[in-house]
Amino acid sequence: MSDSVRATHRLSDEERIAKVQTDKKRNTYQLTMLSVIGVLSFLLLWQFAVMFGWLPSRYVPMPSDVVKLFFVKLTDPNPDGAVLGAHILSSLQVALSGFFLAIVIGIPLGLFMGWFRGFDSFMRPIFEILRPIPPVSWIPITIIWMGLGLKAKAFIVFFSAFVPCVINSYTGIRQTSQALINVGKVCGASNFTIFRKIGIPSALTMTFAGVRVALGNAWATLVAAEMLAANLGLGYMIQQGRSFARPDIIILGIVVIGMLGVIFTWILGRVEGKVLGWKK
Repeated sequence: MSDSVRATHRLSDEERIAKVQTDKKRNTYQLTMLSVIGVLSFLLLWQFAVMFGWLPSRYVPMPSDVVKLFFVKLTDPNPDGAVLGAHILSSLQVALSGFFLAIVIGIPLGLFMGWFRGFDSFMRPIFEILRPIPPVSWIPITIIWMGLGLKAKAFIVFFSAFVPCVINSYTGIRQTSQALINVGKVCGASNFTIFRKIGIPSALTMTFAGVRVALGNAWATLVAAEMLAANLGLGYMIQQGRSFARPDIIILGIVVIGMLGVIFTWILGRVEGKVLGWKK
C-alpha cells in the first residue's frame, strides 16, 4: 500500500473519530437542553396554576415568590432566626461529617466481610441486628447521649449512610470473577494481594452505587433529624416555616435541599468517572 493511500486511510480514521466526538457532544447538548426545558416547563406550569387560582396561593407560593425569598433570606434572618447561608452551612457540616465517616468505615468493613469468611462470620450477626433499625429511631437516644449538637446529628446521618455502604461493598466484592481469582493464585499472589488488586477493583462499581444510595439517605435523615432536634439547618428552617405558617419558607428549604443533592450527585458522578475510567 502506497504512502498516499495510507495517509488517506489515516485521515479517514481521524475524521471518523472527530465525527463520533462531535455527535457525542451534540447528543449531550440536546439531552441537557431537554432537561432544562423540562424544568422550566414545570416551573411555568406551577406559576400559571397559582396565578390563575388553580392552586391556592395561601398554601402554594409561586416560583417567583420563592426566588424572591431566596435573595431576601441571604441577608434577612427573620422569621426563623438565621440567614439561608447559615442554615446551608450547618446542614452541610452535619451531612458531610456523617456521610464521609460512613464511607471511611462502611466501605472497608463491607469489603473485608465479603472477602474474608472468618471476619464475615464474626461481624455479620452484629450488622444484621443493626441493619433493620430505622435511622430516625436513633434520634431520641442520641439526644440523651449527645444533646443537640453536631455529634448527635452526624451520628444519625452516619448510621443511615453506613448500611448501604457496607451492603454494596460486600455484594460487589462477592461478585468478583472466580476466573480472575484463579489466575492470581496461579501467578503465586497471596490472598491479600488478590483482594487488593482484583477484588477491590471489581467491587468499585457496586461500591459507588452504594455511595449514591448513602448520599440520598444522608440528606433524608439529616432533614428528619433537624426537624425533630435542632436549632439551625435546612430541616430546622422547614420546621420553622410550618410553625409560622409560611409555605414559601418550606418550599425554599425543600428546593435548596434538592439543588444541593443535584450538585453532590454531579460531583460524585465526576469522581466515579475518574476512578472507574479504566473500565470504559
